[in-house]
Amino acid sequence: MVLSRVSAAFRSFFSILFRGVLPDDVASEFGFTKAKPTPEAVTQEQPKVSDGALQILHLLQRDSRLIDFLMEDITSFADDQIGAAVRTLHTESKASLARHFTLNPVIDGVEGTYQKLDSSKIPDPNRIKLIGNVPANGKVGGGTLRHRGWMVSSVNLPPLGKQDPTILAPAELEVE
Repeated sequence: MVLSRVSAAFRSFFSILFRGVLPDDVASEFGFTKAKPTPEAVTQEQPKVSDGALQILHLLQRDSRLIDFLMEDITSFADDQIGAAVRTLHTESKASLARHFTLNPVIDGVEGTYQKLDSSKIPDPNRIKLIGNVPANGKVGGGTLRHRGWMVSSVNLPPLGKQDPTILAPAELEVE
């Protein structure tokens, strides 16, 4: 009995992890039944993770023409022409980010200055990347801040419409 429950637990764990569903025989063994999908659930497509990434690219293209700039061959332009284009791109991209995201530094300090850390703990590598002469145990008391890092504290994206998320900017055709 115990062995079958352990087996069922492992099978359930890996099935949910890799397929996103509980095996039918395990579900019925524990008295669970599959809910019948409602007509609403069948017709409504769930957004994919990539949709959000494409939506952000769409917004940056719409607001600042970022993709147009990055896909342009700029080798033939003079540095002052590129500088003028980048200044506009920077201003418009920054405004677009500020409109849709609240960004904060991971460490709110001045780059190039010493920052103290709790030496009794290993810093979370998702938040703080240790570089330089890092001790083998990973515990440090502090160091020179080379980059403050960025984190998002809020997201305010418009709802996904019915448009094709892979179209970042429609082609424009002038009719004469």
